Amino acid sequence: MDRLVTVFGGSGFVGRHAVRALARAGWRVRAAVRRPDLAGHLQPLGSVGQITAIQANLRDADSVRRAVEGSEAVVNAVGILFETGRQRFGSVHAQGAGTVAEAAAAVGARMVHISAIGADAASGSIYARTKAEGEAKVIAAAPGAVILRPSIVFGPEDGFFNLFASLARISPVLPLVGGGTTCFQPVYAGDVAKAVVKGADGQAAPAVYELGGPEVKTFRELLELILNITGRKRLLVPLPFWVAYLQASVLQYLPNPLMTPDQVTLLKTNNIVSHAAIDSGRTLEGLGIQPTALLTILPSYLSRFRRTGQFAGSSAV
Repeated sequence: MDRLVTVFGGSGFVGRHAVRALARAGWRVRAAVRRPDLAGHLQPLGSVGQITAIQANLRDADSVRRAVEGSEAVVNAVGILFETGRQRFGSVHAQGAGTVAEAAAAVGARMVHISAIGADAASGSIYARTKAEGEAKVIAAAPGAVILRPSIVFGPEDGFFNLFASLARISPVLPLVGGGTTCFQPVYAGDVAKAVVKGADGQAAPAVYELGGPEVKTFRELLELILNITGRKRLLVPLPFWVAYLQASVLQYLPNPLMTPDQVTLLKTNNIVSHAAIDSGRTLEGLGIQPTALLTILPSYLSRFRRTGQFAGSSAV
């Protein structure tokens, strides 16, 4: 384990999977996080001393430079779904990504940047625009970077399937924003982590990769899948975009927003792997990774939302 990789955002949802996969691949992992005192859960993911957490903040260039010292590879897994306090889309997705890439280039480290499908400088969503701006800054600072754009990511700690399964436990209805026709291609967090390892190991050519699972499903189909797995019957109510915007304008002020106007804007565009990426091999399959099916993983962590947990019968409630 003489190779060192620094993972920014290593304590986050996708970051934790990346840290585990890198450790299993034989890397020494330095998890650069804002609160290393809260990152003790990362250490058991590797051997004794293999994973360490250090303090770094993307808004502090000096801390970023210190975090990458001696690294052979650098991974940026930092991202936010909504703005809060000093955590703004621009400072995290754009300026922060550029700062990490510049630091990686300065020490000659390979750069792996996790972005998102839908990143678009012309998008009406601030999230998507700043993701695109971040990609541009990464490529400008580190032209040999590997950029990964996953669709919605699923796994035990995800913020999509767990959210709607939790809502179904307490609400008799679930909203179908925009009618529920938006398409997604959910990708397993473990598969994204495998792609990260490919990039860190130098086994992925510099390019923008789009990562999706083996299934394309509409928003409605995903909610129906959640209800089927959890054994619940709930009314799926179409919610026009203009109504969703009104609700989101209020919900965005919750400590952990259920929905924001920017997220409603994102739902107007399909979140799937493009034909261009498929044709050029810039996908999981192109990296030699077989995508994991939803039903292989979802029941393992959604069963807790059944009325009597994993021991629930087939009757819906």
